[in-house]
Amino acid sequence: MENKVAIVTGASSGIGYTTSLALSNAGLRVAVGARRIDRLKELEGQIIKNNKEVFVQKLDVTRKLDCISFVDAVVERWGRVDILINNAGLMPLSYFQNGKVEEWEQMIDVNIKGVLYCTSAVIPFMLKEKSGHIVNLSSVAGRIVFAGGTVYCATKHAITAFSEGLRKELSPKYNIRVTCIEPGAVSTELLKTITDESMSGFIKATKNMETLQAEDIANAVLYAIEAPNHVNVNEILIRPTAQER
Repeated sequence: MENKVAIVTGASSGIGYTTSLALSNAGLRVAVGARRIDRLKELEGQIIKNNKEVFVQKLDVTRKLDCISFVDAVVERWGRVDILINNAGLMPLSYFQNGKVEEWEQMIDVNIKGVLYCTSAVIPFMLKEKSGHIVNLSSVAGRIVFAGGTVYCATKHAITAFSEGLRKELSPKYNIRVTCIEPGAVSTELLKTITDESMSGFIKATKNMETLQAEDIANAVLYAIEAPNHVNVNEILIRPTAQER
């Protein structure tokens, strides 16, 4: 792992923030991107304090040129990109009949297009080296659809399918590993993005559960990327013990 370069999107909070620290502590050079540059600067300070290398740049994954610029800057700085953690995501749950169109569009742009744009940006460098690892953060919602999560589940089903397609295209021929991580309920800021008042029961039930912590997902990421090169950990489904569905 020493001196390998990892890119983490959505690194300003939650899973992305914690995973960035975990990767850095494991010896990787970490490039972190998100829209909230102030939070990235805080993360940068923590990593530098630990005498590790970090690159920070504002990143909006819904903008294709942002993604290309970010990856190019990382390669210019360190000459390589070994791992991409597609973590950026939104979860403004709502019942479809309530017509939260703008929120649907945001989820499609971030949860699907953002993953496609960032992956597309790193692929040329990984193909050249015939090596790399792409980790996509999906969700248990990428397997199980629930009322109020109709569009969100659709975006996460897309990422689960995308991950398997990537694996078939890239792993056998080019030695580029692909992992899809599917967390259940995690204690992050995602619940704060829900504006539909009819989802109050879901929010209450989640808050009353002993959920996963961001560190649990960071550990799952480390498990996948630290596996020997001949081992391709394709999927990790991880739920709180208390979560039923």
